[in-house]
Amino acid sequence: MHKRTLAIASGLLASSLIPDFAQAQTARAVNPQTAAQRAAALADTGHCQEALPQLSKALGHIQDSDLKRKVGLAGVKCSMAASDAGRAVSFLVWLNHEFPHDAAILYLSSHVYSDLSVRASNELLSTNPGSPQVHELNAEALETMGKWKEAAEEYRAVLAKDPQMPGIHYRLGRLLLSQPNAPPTVKDDARREFEEELKIDPSNAGANFVLGELARQAENWPAAIEYFSKATKLDVSFGDAYLGLGRSLMGANKAAEAIAPLEIAAKLQPDNPAVHFNLATAYRRAGRKADADREFVEHRQASEKVNQTSDEIKKQVSGGTVEAPPPAEKPPQ
Repeated sequence: MHKRTLAIASGLLASSLIPDFAQAQTARAVNPQTAAQRAAALADTGHCQEALPQLSKALGHIQDSDLKRKVGLAGVKCSMAASDAGRAVSFLVWLNHEFPHDAAILYLSSHVYSDLSVRASNELLSTNPGSPQVHELNAEALETMGKWKEAAEEYRAVLAKDPQMPGIHYRLGRLLLSQPNAPPTVKDDARREFEEELKIDPSNAGANFVLGELARQAENWPAAIEYFSKATKLDVSFGDAYLGLGRSLMGANKAAEAIAPLEIAAKLQPDNPAVHFNLATAYRRAGRKADADREFVEHRQASEKVNQTSDEIKKQVSGGTVEAPPPAEKPPQ
C-alpha cells in the first residue's frame, strides 16, 4: 500500500510540473525580440499581410533600438501597402515618439502624410464630386497657387451650395487680405466677410482676431479691445490675440490694463520680441521701471535669437554671407 501511495504521489507531482514546463517552452518560443525579428523579415520579403499583426504586437515589447526602428519602418511600409491608414499613422506616431527629431523618420512622415492626403482627396473627388467640400478643396489648391480670383469663385460656390457652412466666409476674408496689389476697398470687403462668419459661427476666434486687428489699424480702440477680448476668451492659448489686446489698450491710454494680457502673451510666446517690447512699454508707462528694464532685456535677447536663426537659415540656403539684420526696436523715452 505504501508503494502504491508513493507512485500516485509521484505521478501527481510529475503531472503538475508538465504545464509549467510547457508554458516555459511557449514563452521561449514567443520571445518578443525573436517574434519582432521574424515579423520584420516577413515584411522585408513582401509578406505584409502575415507580418502586420505581428509587427503591431511587437510595439512596446522591444528593447533593441535598431530592431525598434526596423519594426516601425516595416509597419509603415506594410500598412501603406495594405491601404490601412490608421495603422500607418499609429506606426508613425510610435516611431516619432521613440526617435524624436530623427531626420529620416521626419522625412518619411512628411511623405506618408502627404500620400494619405492625396488618397483622401481622390476618394472625396470620386465619391462626392459635387459636394461643397470638393469646391473647398479646389479653392485651397488655387489659393496656394496664388490664383486669388479663381479661389474666391470656388469659395463662393461652396456658399451657394451651403450658405451656413462654417469657416468659408473666414477663408474668403483671409484670401482678400492676402492677395497682392489689392484695391483700397479690400479691408472693407474683408471685414464684411469676417462679420458674416461670426453670424454663422460666433465662436470663431480667428475671425474675432482679424476684426480686432483691422480695428486696431484704424485706431478704433473700443472695437479692437472688444474683438481681441472675445478672441482670448474663445481661445485661451491665442498668444497673438493677447498681444493685440495689450497693444489696443495701450493705444487707448490704458497701460495699466494692458499689462495683464501682455504678461499672458509673454508666457505663451516667450521668444516673440514684439511681446516683450510692448510689455516693457506698458510697464514703463505704468511707472514700473524695474519691470520695464527687465522686459527690454528680454526683448533684446529675443531679437538677437530671431536674427541669429534668420541668419543661419539664410546661410544654409545661400551658402554664403548675409547682410546684417536691422536693429532691434528702441525703448521709448
